[in-house]
Amino acid sequence: SITGETVELLEPYLDMEDYNLETAKKVCGNVAGLCSWTQAMVYFYGINKEVLPLKANLALQEGRLAAAQTELNSAQMQLDEKQMELDQVQAMYDVAMKQKQALLDDAEACRRKMNNATALIEGLSGEKLRWTTSSKNFQNQITNLVGNVLLATGFLSYSGPFNQEYRNLLLLLWKKEMDKKKIPYSNNLNLIGMLVDNATVGEWNLQGLPNDDLSIQNGIIVTKASRYPLLIDPQGQGKIWIKNKERNNGLQVNS
Repeated sequence: SITGETVELLEPYLDMEDYNLETAKKVCGNVAGLCSWTQAMVYFYGINKEVLPLKANLALQEGRLAAAQTELNSAQMQLDEKQMELDQVQAMYDVAMKQKQALLDDAEACRRKMNNATALIEGLSGEKLRWTTSSKNFQNQITNLVGNVLLATGFLSYSGPFNQEYRNLLLLLWKKEMDKKKIPYSNNLNLIGMLVDNATVGEWNLQGLPNDDLSIQNGIIVTKASRYPLLIDPQGQGKIWIKNKERNNGLQVNS
């Protein structure tokens, strides 16, 4: 209930030199407490006059703080929602990037395979002509197979007793007869190449068989014909060859 007017009325008394606690105690002890109380109330009024605006401002700032805190909480909720959306989008982005990388890896693998295939095709393109020629040769061999086998079997069955000249004559006669019967055969047929391979011939030569065509033909007849061969061998070359060839097979020789 203290007002500025009351304080203003008290100021002349407060300014007096003897208006203090010590002087009041000398005059009247009961009045001394009242003197001290009036001084304290005036001092309180001065302090409270400065504190009240501060309290009002504090209440105002607390209201503002509460409003700002409410806005902050709302903004934090929105931020949390957006963060959740961002996390979901980030997860989708990570999945998409993994799929993209997998596709890039597949594309790179396909590109390498295409490059390898292209290099292989280019490398094999040079073989196309040779394969085409080989294919034609194989077809001709299939067509001429019956006649070639017929000549080979005739050679094995009937050429044994004769020399090289007569063997060649037999082949010419057989070919003429096959031409009449329209039996296809290879004009450049090599009976030796058809009936035995070079490795076997080389092995025969190491075993003592001469390397001329007649001797090789005789070796073919000995090894391929179904009948037992009779060798007329004045020089003993056939005997040496047979002994060496059959040495590891338990050949028994009667002197």
